Amino acid sequence: MAPEQEGVVKFTAEHSAGPLPHGRFGALARELAAWREILARLGLVGQDAARYGGAGFGNVSGRVGPFPGAPGARSFLVTGTQTGGLSCMALEHFCVVTRWDVARNRVASHGPALPSSESMTHGALYDLGPHIRFVLHAHTPLVWRRAARLRLPTTAPAVAYGTPAMAEEVRRLARETPLLERRALAMGGHEDGIIVFGRTAAEAGEAMTSLVAAAYALQFDEAGRLCR
Repeated sequence: MAPEQEGVVKFTAEHSAGPLPHGRFGALARELAAWREILARLGLVGQDAARYGGAGFGNVSGRVGPFPGAPGARSFLVTGTQTGGLSCMALEHFCVVTRWDVARNRVASHGPALPSSESMTHGALYDLGPHIRFVLHAHTPLVWRRAARLRLPTTAPAVAYGTPAMAEEVRRLARETPLLERRALAMGGHEDGIIVFGRTAAEAGEAMTSLVAAAYALQFDEAGRLCR
């Protein structure tokens, strides 16, 4: 079976194009861009002609305040589709997702960029609880190939990324596995896909870097050495 093409938006996007006010979204965009830069330097976000048909990979998002109990609590700021290869990020490379309907496979958003192809999955994670405020999606074969040994909650291999079925898989993992405690999952049918989340960007980032460190430890155990 041919590998699935990376970065394809599979939901119906109801998008309103226009700028995002810096006063409202600038601080959150800055925080997300900082963690995206860390992931990019680790090779977990980016674009490589030798990987995934040359498509960009990885995305980050953060819940937009005001938080639970107030209007707009469901919205999140997310990097735009196919921005993984950008060397510099700006507010123009983000959009705000305001609604998502898993049953109808629709995502509503506004901003200068179209939403990431993983926005439906981000939304499903935010729906698990108001304490989840940041989601980071990376691509790391080092971790993905060792998901079973790392005991990572893993979506079914037959489920494609960015689909209602993937959103349903997130809900299933929350019911049947320690997903909320691990703050991480592997995407069984999405090559190298790893998603982490947390109350803060730092908590989500720590979940990702801890996984990478644990995978390197397993690699050392397998080979008896680590070489750069």
